[in-house]
Amino acid sequence: MPFQLSFGVLLSALVGITLLSAPIPAQAITAELARKCSALTTKQFPPREPANPAAGSTKGSGRDQQAYFNKCVANNGQVDDNAPK
Repeated sequence: MPFQLSFGVLLSALVGITLLSAPIPAQAITAELARKCSALTTKQFPPREPANPAAGSTKGSGRDQQAYFNKCVANNGQVDDNAPK
């Protein structure tokens, strides 16, 4: 019996540690916020060729655009467009 008892305790401890160490899922943003931030990002970084997003942007790089979008999402759609770049 001691083996079964220690195995059960070990199994319970392992399950507990696994559940406690599980990452917390990220909260999803709303579609409205995503649309607003996407529009603001497009306005801030206009495409080099209209209707061709693959042509790139006249200002900044893809990383700049992604950082701007993430900043917009983090601030719930409120970004300071007058900030120095």
